[in-house]
Amino acid sequence: MKIKFFIIGVFLLNANMFSQNPNFHIYLCFGQSNMEGSATIETQDKIAADRFLVLQSLDCDNLLRKKNIWYPAIPPLIQCHTGLSPVDYFGKTMIKHLPDSVKVGVVNIAIGGSDIRLFDKEIYQDYTKTYLEEWFAKKIRDYKGNPYQHFIELAKLAQENGVIKGILLHQGETNQDDEKWPDYVKKVYNNMLNDLGLKAEDVPLLAGEVVNEEQGGVCASMNSIINTLPEVVPTAHVISSKGCEVRDDYVHFNSAGVRELGKRYALKMLDLKGYKIVY
Repeated sequence: MKIKFFIIGVFLLNANMFSQNPNFHIYLCFGQSNMEGSATIETQDKIAADRFLVLQSLDCDNLLRKKNIWYPAIPPLIQCHTGLSPVDYFGKTMIKHLPDSVKVGVVNIAIGGSDIRLFDKEIYQDYTKTYLEEWFAKKIRDYKGNPYQHFIELAKLAQENGVIKGILLHQGETNQDDEKWPDYVKKVYNNMLNDLGLKAEDVPLLAGEVVNEEQGGVCASMNSIINTLPEVVPTAHVISSKGCEVRDDYVHFNSAGVRELGKRYALKMLDLKGYKIVY
């Protein structure tokens, strides 16, 4: 009976969202494993937040979700068996401070181990075999071999319902110490804007640091490069990872660290949108 009521609720949710709603704010999220969700989903994370939705990216029978449908944003928000992502607490923090009339929706496509150029629509095929293991190949297959195109198709569908207000990125571990990374990001960001008919001044790009040096981050040297991104992309802003707790691999954030990082993304976005929040 609970499943029946849940399905009916999702149908009504989507039936009411066929026209574009200026009070439905959409955020596009992409990157690699920390954005994908590698932290443990705990009981507190499973509580649905009113007005926070996710556009399902894949069919997931275990979650009772079908792709291309909006659902209450309960993790995992990306693939069927991933973990807690910064996007979870980005959305929860956003709706906490936005007017009650505003809903927040997220589209999240991220692939653990991916090079940023996997999202470059012109050369992505050069990076579909960054790792030869089956776990990586399966992730690429899940997105029909082209994660960027899958992302854009979802984003266009989201645009039928709401307005894209920003883009969140967490990536860099695979591109550690590559000083051309900001240029790679710029190209992907500009492609997204062009393919979706967006203006940079309306859609800021927030990029999170990888695990910080103070937390023993294995890839921490990448942060100095990530912090140059605003020099290349004027509408980009870097989210500090300093103090965010980590797992024992010192590459991934733990559940507490992910929650904190997600809140930081949200507070920066709120500030950029004119909401002054005391934190």
